Formats: sequence, structure tokens, C-alpha cells
Amino acid sequence: MAAETAPWLLVIAALGGYLLGAIPFGLVLTRMAGLGDVRKIGSGNIGATNVLRTGNKPLALATLILDSGKGAAATLIALALLGPDAALAAAGGSVLGHLFPVWLGFKGGKGVATGLGVLLAADWRIGLAACAIWLVTAFLTRFSSLAALVAFAAAPVLSWFLATPELAGVTLFIAVLVFIRHKTNIARLLAGTEPKIGKKKDGAGTDQAEG
Repeated sequence: MAAETAPWLLVIAALGGYLLGAIPFGLVLTRMAGLGDVRKIGSGNIGATNVLRTGNKPLALATLILDSGKGAAATLIALALLGPDAALAAAGGSVLGHLFPVWLGFKGGKGVATGLGVLLAADWRIGLAACAIWLVTAFLTRFSSLAALVAFAAAPVLSWFLATPELAGVTLFIAVLVFIRHKTNIARLLAGTEPKIGKKKDGAGTDQAEG
């Protein structure tokens, strides 16, 4: 049986994951492109969907890739250097960092892209299943936010049966964070006022699931 990772190494892994996850790529890229502060347009979110509202599709795609990549990178780096337990600590830390980045007054994205990146790195089967669930739910309902909620709600269950209890615990932690950051979307879904994918949104409906 493999030796347990020392608690202080888990703390370092989680902190490293947090700092990597806290890099606000959407904000950095839009400023570098001369498009100003992405937090001042649309929903004010730093994720790829709001970056897309600048009209720059390549920049939005780059944001999506980088936001997903930082979650995956945090997980894989910790796995290579410190082992599987540290990888899970870094995974949770990276999503926490994206949602509550210290550099932006703890006001970040919604964790969808970063969370999916973490799932793909932690166990590709869980990651691919979550992505498939997102796509199917989004196609059937046309609600991006609902698709994200269903995908992340399913992840802990899939992790429990297909992977390990430890991964199930981390995916549950990530799912709780994602649900917390989608509380306004949940309220609108229950009220029947959540905008659908591709539908023009008014000022009150620009907060779909974003990064």
C-alpha cells in the first residue's frame, strides 16, 4: 500500500492549485488584446462566454482552453511531483482559485471550464462523461447553466462507481462550489426566466454558465 502524503504537502498542493486556478485568463487576454476590462461588459464574468461578448471568438476559445488547461495542469503537476492525494488537493484548489481569485477581490468565474479540465486530468472517463452529459443536456434543454449543473451533479456519482471514494469526495466539493456560483441561474431556472442558448439576452439575463 502506498504511503500517505504528508498533510503539509497536501496544503502546498492545494495552495499551488489555488494560485494557478486564480490566474484570470479572460481578463488578461482581453486587456492584452486592447478590449478593456471584460468585467465591465455583459455579465461581468471573466469566463469564455463573457469574453465572447467582446465579439472576439478566437479570444473566447483561448480563454476556454486556458481556463480548462489550468485546472488540468494543476492536477497533473501535483500528480507528477507529489502523488495522487496531492493531485486531488490541487484539483480542488484550482477550482476554488478560479471561483474566488485573490487578485480580483475573490470575484471570479463559475468554475465550469476549470472544473471540466480537472475532471479530465483526474480521470479521463469521468471528464469525458461529464462533457457528454453537458452536451446532451444543453442540446435537449438549451440551457447552458442547467447543463453545467447536471454534469457536475453527476460527476461525484460517476467517480464513486468508476473511480475512487477520494475522487468522489473532491468532485462533490467541486460540484458544491459550482452550484454556489450558479445560485442566480438556479433561481432563474426555477422562475422560468433563465435565457436559453442562442437567445438574445436582456440586461438581467446575461449570467448563463460561464467558465
